[in-house]
Amino acid sequence: MRTIVSAAVSLDGYIDDCAPGRLKLSTPEDWTRVGAMRSRCDAILVGAGTVRADDPSLVIKDPALREARKRAGMEPDICKVTITRGGEIDPGCGFFTRGGGRKVVFTTPQAPAGRVERLTRVAEVFVEEMITPAVIARRLEGLGYRTLFVEGGTSILGMYLGTGHADLFRLAVAPFMVGDPSAPRLMPPGAYPWGGESRMRLRTSEDLGGMAVMEMVPPQTDLLDRRFLADAVAQGCLGAPCDTAYRVGAVVVTATGQVFTGYTHETGPLNHAEEEAVAKADAAGADLRGAAIYSSMEPCTHRKSKPLSCTALIIERGFAKAVYALAEPSALARCEGHQRLAAAGLEVCRIGDYDADVITANSHILGKAG
Repeated sequence: MRTIVSAAVSLDGYIDDCAPGRLKLSTPEDWTRVGAMRSRCDAILVGAGTVRADDPSLVIKDPALREARKRAGMEPDICKVTITRGGEIDPGCGFFTRGGGRKVVFTTPQAPAGRVERLTRVAEVFVEEMITPAVIARRLEGLGYRTLFVEGGTSILGMYLGTGHADLFRLAVAPFMVGDPSAPRLMPPGAYPWGGESRMRLRTSEDLGGMAVMEMVPPQTDLLDRRFLADAVAQGCLGAPCDTAYRVGAVVVTATGQVFTGYTHETGPLNHAEEEAVAKADAAGADLRGAAIYSSMEPCTHRKSKPLSCTALIIERGFAKAVYALAEPSALARCEGHQRLAAAGLEVCRIGDYDADVITANSHILGKAG
């Protein structure tokens, strides 16, 4: 299961203060992006403490995002998941009563039978001796889910990051301090897999309405992404030069690990690399919800010969991740692939290590442009 861990924090490391009501850390721009990222996932997980303190609905309210989920073959409402070792959650709270999506509760044999019975009336309840990210992933995969968005509180973040169960860690930092030692911090003390000798890799950093937002991946994820991206760059060299199209290669990796490749004009004179790879996945009956796509060049946003650009195709088919090498040059068209994919909630990353190879493969166009 692909897992995104997301948190917002103050400059001094707190996720809340001790005042009544929830501390507003995020800006509207950051919330919009978080909402889009949530909408690309099958399920969202928050701790019971968050449910009790904030009574979150966790409902996708934006009609456009709900419609996009339906077009991608997903339910309009995200599956809501929580953990309560003692069963201490009100069955009448908004977590259970708002939204038509599935509700899932993980608890332990120590929870009183009466509490468990009340929760079974409003949710699917799994009673587990040990509640771990691996156990949660196995249960959710059994329900047909592939992607999980994990939010707070402190113990949940510590559990997932402490066990290395994060394919992406998104951290938004608010430009102010809390300063209260009794307030909840980002994570509890503990042993974490990413220390000074095994650092996470920073993928992107941006300003969202005054929030400094960083996206990081584990070293092993970075290595795997680079391997697939190198394969995409090699695919791009297989196509014949054409004055009206870049030589691009693409690799699609489904959430279950199936791999499909493609390159420009591989089977048709109007087909882009991403379309070729997606067509192969379709022919094999593969499910592209939660899949990743790797392209030697930024996916296009303007098409005259097809109803959908490659960026629109990736969004429509429910992809969760897009990694590319060279930002599309302006020699043929203006491209906004990165921005549009990120705005739609995908994890988007440019790895520039292969730029020289992609430029060489497209010297028939870029050489003239220069």
